[in-house]
Amino acid sequence: MSHQLPDVQASRPDVSVGLSQVGVTGVEKLVKIDRGADRPWVFMADFSVFVDLPGERKGIDMSRNMEVIDEVLEAATREEAYRIEDVCGDAADRLLEKHDYTTTAEIEMTAELATREDTPASGRETQSTFTVVASAVADEEGTREEIGAEVTGMTVCPCSQGMSESRARDKLDELGVDDETAEAFLDAVPQPGHSQRGHATLTFTAEGAPEVDLLDVIETARDSMSARIYNYAKRPDEDHMTYEAHADAKFVEDCVRTMAEDVVAAYDHLDDDVVVHMKQSNDESIHQHNAHAEREITMGTLRDELDR
Repeated sequence: MSHQLPDVQASRPDVSVGLSQVGVTGVEKLVKIDRGADRPWVFMADFSVFVDLPGERKGIDMSRNMEVIDEVLEAATREEAYRIEDVCGDAADRLLEKHDYTTTAEIEMTAELATREDTPASGRETQSTFTVVASAVADEEGTREEIGAEVTGMTVCPCSQGMSESRARDKLDELGVDDETAEAFLDAVPQPGHSQRGHATLTFTAEGAPEVDLLDVIETARDSMSARIYNYAKRPDEDHMTYEAHADAKFVEDCVRTMAEDVVAAYDHLDDDVVVHMKQSNDESIHQHNAHAEREITMGTLRDELDR
């Protein structure tokens, strides 16, 4: 007795609800960025590709669409580019052209970037790694591109440190140390507080490409936390990082506020409609939960807030 398989397409009900995003993730491509006289950056980048789906279509024809997506990404990454975000913008534009039924195409990309630097105290050469974040959205109004990075650093809890300072002040008083000397000591020697590994993310989005340098964005994000950290460190470097972090204890909210102030100071050339996304996530050391703070805002509004 034979059994006829049902027609899957025919068995689906009439479609009336559109979808804002349908696509694929985890598409890896080699990307080369020309840096003029400097050595080019070469990334193995991870792409996610999406288009919107109108209500009259059941799906995006995934198997056939992968051929289109691969063709689009190959074309966008084949030649050297000068901006990572432009690779995403080019791919989003090409994807929009290839799909006559869609009105929006979106490309997201992440990649690891390694840069050389010296350790802060011993001066040893090392490498630091950062996650590059880029994306683009193309629609009938144009193409918006995003560029930024996620970096890792260190923070120290001001509340925990404050309790340690109070204990130290009481002990100094018991030992007969006068108040002026005690305060001078506590100012010179930051007291312990529980520390966290922090993850700061800073991105800029604009019509076309944001006029920012990726390395500058990385520096701004790194400086928003209590201290920078390094892949390699001798004992003097460890002492330097520990001291710097405890001398600038910050809550997770403080890191985002510091980032906001530095963004306004360092990127005063950006138009008011450029969107800045600032995020800080801390891996707590003495709690089972983590801490998170985030702000997305236009440069114009951010400038107004800080002016007030």
